[in-house]
Amino acid sequence: MTKRNTQQRRHAIAALVQERGEVSVEELTQRFATSEVTIRKDLALLETGGLLLRRYGGAVSLPSEMMAEPDLVQVSKRKQAIARAAAERIRDHNRVIIDSGTTTSAMIPLLGNKRGLVVMTNSLNVAGQLRELENEPILLMTGGTWDPHSESFQGQVAEQVLRSYDFDQLFIGADGIDLARGTTTFNELVGLSRVMAEVAREVIVMVESEKIGRRIPNLELPWERVHTLVTDDGLSEEAGKQIQAKGVTLICAPTNQDSSRRK
Repeated sequence: MTKRNTQQRRHAIAALVQERGEVSVEELTQRFATSEVTIRKDLALLETGGLLLRRYGGAVSLPSEMMAEPDLVQVSKRKQAIARAAAERIRDHNRVIIDSGTTTSAMIPLLGNKRGLVVMTNSLNVAGQLRELENEPILLMTGGTWDPHSESFQGQVAEQVLRSYDFDQLFIGADGIDLARGTTTFNELVGLSRVMAEVAREVIVMVESEKIGRRIPNLELPWERVHTLVTDDGLSEEAGKQIQAKGVTLICAPTNQDSSRRK
């Protein structure tokens, strides 16, 4: 199936969910004559875009209270703003690592106009989205042991693969930002993230402002390993000063595309 047909199928799925309120993976598989794996990837991408919600065995339309809730809508806008600002830092022919996560994966659809990219990832979701781009990059996978918690590959095999290359940039998310220590995570498997940072010339952390100041026990990347932090314009001035004091380049992406603020 061509990329054009893939986009048409996804538009049709979104329209069907909006019309009927609920659809099943089995029904979509039959309707579009494709595999369950393909349909599940479609639903994951549409959910990332804020067009539906996945449920066991299928998907449902966004509930009206969620559509009307400004905080929930704003979260989606923040991810999109961060993704736009991060994607702008990627130049043609760059060699980049994109870690697993919803914020990092939100950047993938914005890379279609980039040429000659080489992308390493430990995420099947990211890999699937990259393969749908018009200018499909050279795709490298870490391999390793599948971690269901982070939905990504981890472990020594993945670390060894990463150390065989060097990269211009790493794009990585975080569960929280400890203003004193660095990025933090709920996941105790932090070894691969640190190796990713070792083999990249620039480490770019993508995180929503509401996570900044959140203290989580597991330190992932200390500030000395972070070069750039991309967040949204909800960041407080005081928190921004503390981050910049660590020698980190801070970018506050405007949630309104008509305005801009960059530090």
